[in-house]
Amino acid sequence: MRIDKYLWCVRYYKTRNIATTACKKGQIKINDAVVKPSREVYPTDKIELRKNQIHYQLTVLDIPPNRIGAKLVDIYRVDNTPKSAFEAQELLKLAKDYYRKKGVGRPTKKDRRDLDNIYIDSEE
Repeated sequence: MRIDKYLWCVRYYKTRNIATTACKKGQIKINDAVVKPSREVYPTDKIELRKNQIHYQLTVLDIPPNRIGAKLVDIYRVDNTPKSAFEAQELLKLAKDYYRKKGVGRPTKKDRRDLDNIYIDSEE
């Protein structure tokens, strides 16, 4: 089975086209080699893929006949992704929460333009 179809079947990508694009961008490796979307996958292959800034590490156990339900995914692959990869994702979410909320702190460039327009209108 092709790597793009395999990743679609085990639900790492929502569509096969997205999986194909990820292969073309070099985000997917099999046994430490960047692969094309047409590369065949065999049991015991080690797959690394980068999705949403997380480096997933998978081991292929078996090849599914077609797209499978979420509960059956563990039959066809083992997820060896370290927990630290997911902790880094949590830190990114916390960093986004740290940034200034709208209307708090120093005015933005747009806020200053709006203030200038109000000031100019009041002088006339």
